Amino acid sequence: MKISTASRHLREGTKNVVRNGWMTFASISSIAISLFILGIFVLITLNVNDVATQIEQQVEINVYLEVNTAQDQITALETQIKAIPEVKTIKFVSKEEGLVYLREKLGDSGKALLDGFEGDNNPLNDAFTIEVDDPRNVAVVADQISALNVGKDPKPIYKVNYGKGTVEALFKVTKIARWIGIGIVVLLSFTAVFLIANTIKVTILARKREISIMKLVGATNSFIRWPFFIEGALLGLIGSAVPTAIILAGYWKLLNLSSLNLNLLMIKLTPFEDIAPTLTVLLIGLGIVIGVWGSLISVRKFLRV
Repeated sequence: MKISTASRHLREGTKNVVRNGWMTFASISSIAISLFILGIFVLITLNVNDVATQIEQQVEINVYLEVNTAQDQITALETQIKAIPEVKTIKFVSKEEGLVYLREKLGDSGKALLDGFEGDNNPLNDAFTIEVDDPRNVAVVADQISALNVGKDPKPIYKVNYGKGTVEALFKVTKIARWIGIGIVVLLSFTAVFLIANTIKVTILARKREISIMKLVGATNSFIRWPFFIEGALLGLIGSAVPTAIILAGYWKLLNLSSLNLNLLMIKLTPFEDIAPTLTVLLIGLGIVIGVWGSLISVRKFLRV
């Protein structure tokens, strides 16, 4: 394609966007509204996935040791646990450290409640806190650790705790939440494509006579298509840029609200820098593709004269 021809198509496509007034507004509005709804659910789904991952990663195994377990047994047990392939990290927590942590967690009431439990009066057990490479391996690793007690006398392990039952239920809930989010986004994507494409078809239908005249005077199909290709791309770009900007601005403000404090829940919303590229590429890319596709499909009907 010659530069002059390409320039002409670009000018015509841009003029059509401006010239068609209300029809252009209807197309852009349809794209913007549809993609705004889709974008909100994409944002929610990304955060649900991220929160589910954070919750899963907080799952850990606590191995409580028998009182008066010898140091050499503790060292040997730690070595054996480290040798389990799925173990990511292991940390020894003495009963003194456990008491300090418990006081901090309970706050002022904990200081009074736990007063006098220092030294020999400390009721807590020494323990290992273990993280695994994949949260779904936690039950398998817990069983392997429990098996280390077999044949030992005295047995070094008092109890292995990872929230059995609760953890399995948690994984089911997070899995269901992820699939529901993905399902809603897919459904809304198809709905957005249908609505936007049909709105653009109505816009092109209003110019059926213009296309027929161009065809009758000898214009080639590609010559007719290109301005509509550019027009569709511009409609998609403008219509998707507006909801993208609104959603990202709102999310940025939400993240910076001083009243928004999820630290007590030990979860965080997905950082803006992780959300912005994904959401921008998805919405603007989808808007342009739908705009171009809707225009070309509609024009094709009128090229057979």
